[in-house]
Order: sequence, then structure tokens, then C-alpha cells
Amino acid sequence: MGFDGEVRGKGYQELTQHYPRPGWVEHDANEIWAAVQASAQRALDAAAARPGDVAAIGITNQRETLVLWDRKTLEPIAPAIVWQDRRTADECARLREAGQEQHVRDITGLVLDPYFTATKLAWAIKNVPGAVDAAAGTVDSWLIARLSAGRDHVTDASNASRTLLFDIDVGAWSENMADLFEVSLRNLPRVVDSSGRISASDPGAFGGVGAPITGVAGDQQAALFGQACTREGMAKNTYGTGSFVLMQTGAHRVASESGMLTTVAWRRHGRLSYALEGAIFVTGAALQWLRDGLGIIQSASEAGPLAASVPDSGGVFLVPAFVGLGAPHWDPYARGAIVGLTRGTNKAHLVRAAVEAMAFQTRDVVEAMEKDTGRPLDELRVDGGAAVMDLLCQMQADLLGIPVRRPRHTETTALGAAYLAGIGAGIWTDGDLARLWKLDREFEPDMSRDEADTRQARWRDAVDRSRGWEPASQRANR
Repeated sequence: MGFDGEVRGKGYQELTQHYPRPGWVEHDANEIWAAVQASAQRALDAAAARPGDVAAIGITNQRETLVLWDRKTLEPIAPAIVWQDRRTADECARLREAGQEQHVRDITGLVLDPYFTATKLAWAIKNVPGAVDAAAGTVDSWLIARLSAGRDHVTDASNASRTLLFDIDVGAWSENMADLFEVSLRNLPRVVDSSGRISASDPGAFGGVGAPITGVAGDQQAALFGQACTREGMAKNTYGTGSFVLMQTGAHRVASESGMLTTVAWRRHGRLSYALEGAIFVTGAALQWLRDGLGIIQSASEAGPLAASVPDSGGVFLVPAFVGLGAPHWDPYARGAIVGLTRGTNKAHLVRAAVEAMAFQTRDVVEAMEKDTGRPLDELRVDGGAAVMDLLCQMQADLLGIPVRRPRHTETTALGAAYLAGIGAGIWTDGDLARLWKLDREFEPDMSRDEADTRQARWRDAVDRSRGWEPASQRANR
């Protein structure tokens, strides 16, 4: 990105997901590092830039994914356990049954769910040789360790707040939570601001680039910043593999009664800013499943035109609870369901139902946020890969009954990291942020409220049918 805020070059490399057992999802941490190196070189090449031209580095990452590595060799000691992984569902249920849910929520703002890092780390300590002494962290920490050639073991407050080990009022690791989950804080990185001088890359480790690392934030918090949602009450949704709605609540921590998460948006100049978050586990991943699992489409780019080729889904609802349900339900035992199939159903109906599911799930989350804050949303800013679909954006505006605003650059996760880095390096100021954000298109609602409510009610009936798959062994413990 240039000093004027325009994107000069991009680099991209898809990561391999590994599913060694049902409910388990893993990445190869070395593949993540190699992909970052290759993507950065492609971006430099596309921009006709040299390593010495890099003024600052921003990092954004999947948040709850756990990486463990040897402090001396920087080699991972086990596969990274991805945020979607559900192997610790029973442990979360045990803690919930022991009455720990509210205690955890009071300190961390989160719920007891295998989505978060703490139970992953506890599992690893019991099952992975060497985990007790290994460096532990989310992907940002892993990348900073590699970028700095092992000099720094740090994370920013937004990532720390996703671990179930961080006190979001105090702004520090919680001994109380470490004791509850039976993990050691000495394995964890030092918590720093999301913008400012954080670390620096070693030229020998990063293709000749020796530059300060001045911006770090978890992917969804970075997208919130990239969407210039810095005022209280502003919200964005990122449609990626999963979807994540974040509403900025400023210096005020909102305690959710509706299944939302309270999280740190970022920490700047030592001060925390908060957000409400609704994490939807599967949205774009449902299209990947239609492509890779069923072969209904050959590429993700086919989804929009195929979904638009039919006027509606023909009464079909696809509930993509492949790894359980996130907000506002938090049901790790729910499973995917397709409801309303008839002999007349064709692949276009299934694809449209998958696209509609993104919009339905988003409305469920937005309504929960409005209930928590007591204020209606007046617009939703959207980004992520699926946001390029006009059909999805229009569906979302129709169901919510408010304008949906799509920026010119929909990869706002990367933009947010760049903005944090640029401000942290003194290239821009906070006042430049609104100027840097540019509107591509605004979608106005074009559906009656009664029709939108009827469709949403039918969706919720389908969601109810996806639930109730809790194992008999777990039910017996209740």
C-alpha cells in the first residue's frame, strides 16, 4: 500500500485445511509462514517494489488458532489447532456444568466454547509432548517470532482477548483463568498495543525486508478498523469462511445477555476500545463445501450468478452447522441441515440457500446486538470475499431493513492492518482514516418488513431442526 492509501500490490496463497478426525481442524504452521513469505514477495513484485521500500509491516490473522513452537529452533512442535476445531467440546461442557460459564464471561467477555484458545492449550499440554515448555500463541505471535528471528514473543490485546485467558477489564493475562484451565501464563506472549512500535522484521528471515512491525490485530478487529468503524454504534460484517459481525462500543464494555461476545477491539496508547461480536462459524465455507464436497459448483465465483439465476431458493433452507452453531446459539453439537427439499429442487436452489444463510445468520446476530445495546443499527458496512456478490448485499439490506455499504476495497482485514501500521509508524493520523475509506456501492432495502420477518421466522424453524444432536453420553451427564 502506498502512502496515499491506495493498494499497490497483492499476494495471496491458500492454506490447506487438515481434518484428521471428525470435529478436528488443523493447519501446518510452517505452511502458514511459507505462505506469508510467498505472498509478501508477490505483493512486492506486483507493486514493482524492493525490500528496502517497505516502511512498516502490519499483521492480521485468524485469532483463536493455537500454535506451539520450540523457542530455540522456531519449529512448530505440533499442528496448529484451528479456531474451528471442536475437540474440546466435552471439556467446555464439563466446565459449564460445573457452573463456570458466568465466571468466565465476567472476566473474559467470552463464552465457554471450544472456539477459543484456552481449552486447546489445555488439551495440548495433556496430549502433545513438549507442550509444557513450548512457546504458545495465536498466529500473530507465531509470525512475529518468525519475522523477528525469534527475538520477540508478543501479541496484541485484540488477539489476547480471544484466548479465554485475558482479563478484558484489567487488560492483562488472568491468573484466575490460567488456574481454571490448568495452563501456565509463562508460555504466553507479552501483550502490547495494536498500533505503534511492536517489533521489527529481520532481513535474513524475511526476504531482505528489515522494517518495523507497527500494526497487529486479530482479523475481525482489523476489519473493523479497516472499515473506519471507530465511532460507538458503528458495525461491520466480514463474509469469509465464517462471518463476523462487530459493533464498536468504544471505552464502554457491554455485557451481552443475548449470546454475543464482548471483546477488545484494539489497544492504542495503552487504552482499550471494546466491541460486541457475533461469530458465525460457517458462511463462505458452505460454498466451499458445495464446491469441494458435492461438486455442485466448480469455483466460488460461480455461486453469485448461479444463485441469481433463480428468483428464490424454492423453499429450501441450508443451515451450515458443520462445526456446530456460533452466536447467538453457541451449540457445539448442532449439525448441518437442508430443509424443504422437493423433487423440483436443483443446484441453483441449493447455492441460493447457502447464500441466503449468510444473510439470515447475520440478521440473527444484529438483532441480538441491538437488544444488548438498546440502540438500532442505522447501517452495516460489509467486506470479505462474499461481499462482492451484489445479490448477497441486497439480501442483507432487505432482511435488516437498513442500508448496506460496501467499500471499494473489500479486503478490509488487510487494509485495517495496514492502517494500524501506517498510523503506528506516523505515516497517517487518526484523522486520515475516514478519508482512506472509500464507498463502492450502497444497497437500500427493497422488501417489506412483514416479508423479511416471515422469511427470518422460517429460517429459525430450520435452525431448530439442526439442533439436538448432542451425543447420548453427554446427555447422560446432564
